[in-house]
Amino acid sequence: MASIPPPPAEPQDSPDGYVGLDAASAERRARERGWSTVRSLPPGAIITMEYRFGRLNFEVKDGQVVRAWKG
Repeated sequence: MASIPPPPAEPQDSPDGYVGLDAASAERRARERGWSTVRSLPPGAIITMEYRFGRLNFEVKDGQVVRAWKG
């Protein structure tokens, strides 16, 4: 049986650095820093809880990132 390959490494980047940025700038910066998936969500959005390597999530209110987290 073949072994399961390890997941790709996540960018060495702190999600806290995106809080306060406008959503478009935050997404552009995240992609430049190597995040493979960037997801912008409205406050209170219902989302699944699976962890995905390489994904950065933004909670966006009035066009501004108010929270950011990995997975």
